[in-house]
Amino acid sequence: MARANISIFIPHMGCPHTCSFCNQHTISRTEKAPSPKKVEEIIAGAYGYMSEERRRDAEIAFFGGSFTAIDRDYMTALLEKASEFIGEKGFRGIRISTRPDCIDEEILMLLKKYGVTAIELGAQSMSDKVLEMNERGHTPQDVINAAALIRSYGFELGLQMMVGLYGSTEPDEYRTMREFIKINPDTARIYPVCVLKGTKLARLYEDGAYQLYPFEKAVNICGVIYCAFESAGIRVIRMGLHAEDKVEENAVAGFYHPAFAEVVRSDIVKNRVLKYYMSEMSPEDREKQINIEANKALIGAVYGHKRSNITFFGSVGMNVRISENNSLAPDEISINKDVQNVLKIT
Repeated sequence: MARANISIFIPHMGCPHTCSFCNQHTISRTEKAPSPKKVEEIIAGAYGYMSEERRRDAEIAFFGGSFTAIDRDYMTALLEKASEFIGEKGFRGIRISTRPDCIDEEILMLLKKYGVTAIELGAQSMSDKVLEMNERGHTPQDVINAAALIRSYGFELGLQMMVGLYGSTEPDEYRTMREFIKINPDTARIYPVCVLKGTKLARLYEDGAYQLYPFEKAVNICGVIYCAFESAGIRVIRMGLHAEDKVEENAVAGFYHPAFAEVVRSDIVKNRVLKYYMSEMSPEDREKQINIEANKALIGAVYGHKRSNITFFGSVGMNVRISENNSLAPDEISINKDVQNVLKIT
């Protein structure tokens, strides 16, 4: 069963910087911060419709702003309301997101007191150059220090990465990937850049100073990062921004796609099948029908988003037949009865 979040958005509050990509009012869907009473109503509503079993695996999640930098009285008022629903027969804990430079021992002790279980850091990049060009206001060392402190207090650690930032190159993306793996967070989110109206990135893009990767390249980079994280035991809990109308309406450019994760997973499978076809099949076998089997959990990624893989295989002359085989693991495909592991992409 997938873990659920009761998401509560705190738009652009507490953050001491306006980063190049940031328009939190758009991302969070609302410009008005919720009152403690409203937060209580949201959580109580979720509590009422979720079963006890489901609640035990769900977290109350405060997203949108830099939670540990908002007004302290407001923050504790929100935590007090949320903490009333934690514990026996309630939710498993509270998840927050914040900046690496807004973490210290005093704030961690406070978060622990109110039942916070997971802290996600908006690291975005581990390149000094990229962080500076995007006006993040923190350094890679701040990420490393904050991550170590969070771990020392027993919180689940999450790191958030942005792919395609202003000034970032493909080597920069993979450097960030490797640095994340060294830190070894419990979870990660991979956000390909979406250029939103009213941001510095939008101005740079419109002036021609900022050029994006082609969409297919961004998909491929995210796929490489995804596979590396999963291989390292880092659970990827999100790829791409949430499919919300207001984000789509305000996107000037970038890699917003309502099914971005599905597109990436399809690309991972396509590349694995193509690698097998080119390097492990004889020219004679390539002329024959290629039988691909997959567990029902993976079959959609084999076909590809909107059957994109079927189209691609045909375009390169591959005669492919796809069928379901639930004796295979959810992270396996079989090519002509040769089982291939494609990682946990379901």
